[in-house]
Amino acid sequence: MELVVGRVARSHGVRGELVVEVRTDDPEARFAPGTVLRGRLPRSQQTQQHTVESVREHSGRLLLCLRGIADRTAADALRGMLFLIDTADLPPSEDPDEFYDHELEGLTVRLGDGTVVGTVTEVLHSAAGELLSVRAAEDGREILVPFVTAIVPTVSLAEGLVVIDPPEGLLDKE
Repeated sequence: MELVVGRVARSHGVRGELVVEVRTDDPEARFAPGTVLRGRLPRSQQTQQHTVESVREHSGRLLLCLRGIADRTAADALRGMLFLIDTADLPPSEDPDEFYDHELEGLTVRLGDGTVVGTVTEVLHSAAGELLSVRAAEDGREILVPFVTAIVPTVSLAEGLVVIDPPEGLLDKE
């Protein structure tokens, strides 16, 4: 499975720098000089490889220079490119309470008494924290569950299970 770790938003300046929207929790490692990035342009199935020459932060944005991209025209041609990694290349998390989004997607969500609530379809990242988007088993509606220990006390990747203890009203139909 492929994960997006960054997206080229636009070019910056005339020397081929790229403004990258970071979509990884470890940009220092993913975009380090010498790293080979696998990129895919919009509406394309083919990937390209690019080597990071330099990286810097500027006004809260990540600016990247890639080998062979030396002017604005070449940089503009990469607009919208997604930088990808394969989930098989990710190291296991050292913290038992941390999970990659793709590990949670597809897990069965149950209450403590065993009642099936639904399936995790996506992990949403918001300013207020992470939410599990759960497709209800009963009627297919979306239930947003705050991904905090008080509400999600148990996650078992081995069992493919998320146990929730929802506050009153969270599972109610509106």
